[in-house]
Amino acid sequence: MVKKIMLNYVGYNDKINKSNKVKFQKFTDSLQKLTYTSNASECVLICNTWLNFFKDQHVGFAIEFKDQHPDSIRAFFSKEEHVSWSQQDFIKYLNNDKIKKDSIERIWSNETGTYQIAVRKTGIRDKEFYGFILKADGAKWVPGQIKWKLLKTGNKYKTIYYRAIDHSLNYPPLLVDAGTLDFGPFGKWHSGIKKPKENATIKSVDLSPKFSIIDNETYLIEMPSFRSLDYISKTDSLIKKNEAQLKSRKHLIIDLRNNSGGTVLIFRNLMPYIYTNPILTEGGIVLATEDNIKDRYSTEYPQLPDSMQLIFKQNLLKLKAHQGELYNLYPIDTIKYDTTLKNPERVSFLVNRNTASAAELFILQAKQSKKVKVYGENTAGAIDYLEVVNTAMPCSFYSLWYPAVKSTRLPAFPLDNIGIEPDIKIPHDTIDWIDFVKHH
Repeated sequence: MVKKIMLNYVGYNDKINKSNKVKFQKFTDSLQKLTYTSNASECVLICNTWLNFFKDQHVGFAIEFKDQHPDSIRAFFSKEEHVSWSQQDFIKYLNNDKIKKDSIERIWSNETGTYQIAVRKTGIRDKEFYGFILKADGAKWVPGQIKWKLLKTGNKYKTIYYRAIDHSLNYPPLLVDAGTLDFGPFGKWHSGIKKPKENATIKSVDLSPKFSIIDNETYLIEMPSFRSLDYISKTDSLIKKNEAQLKSRKHLIIDLRNNSGGTVLIFRNLMPYIYTNPILTEGGIVLATEDNIKDRYSTEYPQLPDSMQLIFKQNLLKLKAHQGELYNLYPIDTIKYDTTLKNPERVSFLVNRNTASAAELFILQAKQSKKVKVYGENTAGAIDYLEVVNTAMPCSFYSLWYPAVKSTRLPAFPLDNIGIEPDIKIPHDTIDWIDFVKHH
């Protein structure tokens, strides 16, 4: 991983210099020693600890289960922390009246009933408890493996750690109430054995763009994600279908809250409704290494129009011709339109701390228009290094990603971990942001 980042991460030489090189090498060596005795999930933590040195939200390391056989997954996690207790052992323990038990020592089921976990004391002064698997998917999690550890202080419980589906360590808040263990974003567990729901399917969250009319003067376009290339055609269809509405109402609100980015191709057909004067676009320099060309720029996108595919093919030829260089693939450009639309007269953007990457590029372009005001809070600040490369590791369970493009704003105007400041900050106690913007 260290070698991959040193060779291919476009921000490496900006982040590692004479002033911190010795310190960074010592840091790297200390983590390397830990890997000799770490298990699969600890390896992820160690690798991400090293990557966090770069303070770049486009850099990361994780376990991938795609295309892996269940036997391989079980073997991969075979050395994870576990207990030797079976379900029969635990039930015998619960039925032993001679042993004083805590109220949370019982069997717990998740919302769908697909997982069952036993909670019992670890034996450390009766204050620490572990939750170990009785029933699970049989691959990523198997009976005996420890899912979480809890600590009791007085009458209150807190999470020591909680392992996610990939066994990564997390530290969510815990609320214990009336037969429920509520781990916040990691879900609720209910007392007792819950029968699994037949044909239970996990509904995917719909992050496609949506159009709605607020009142006679105002309409709203929600754009929660730019992640899927399918959203390009969906956005274009939405604009075309509602063209009359777009041109007849005075106020357009574009909600980019929690949009973590993706592709800039999604918002291009909204620009005519925002435009008042020529708009400068971001420039970008690609680190054209062999890995970056292979893992990012050689990818084909058959779902895109032929014109876009042609541009990607031309870019690939340019990068191959400049392999081993920092190549200015995206020179600063200017967006110009022949006309300025009367409506909308006013365009308001909603952003928050989770608005990132390509969504921030949208803001940088849009706020050059005289129609635009940005509302909310500072954006994420994940915009100095872009175009993420996903690369395979020697162990097929691990995936590493990092950016290959550096903004031509650097080093003069960095925005990473600072974000774009809104024109109007929305007070923290405001519940309805859309209503706030409508009446501002």
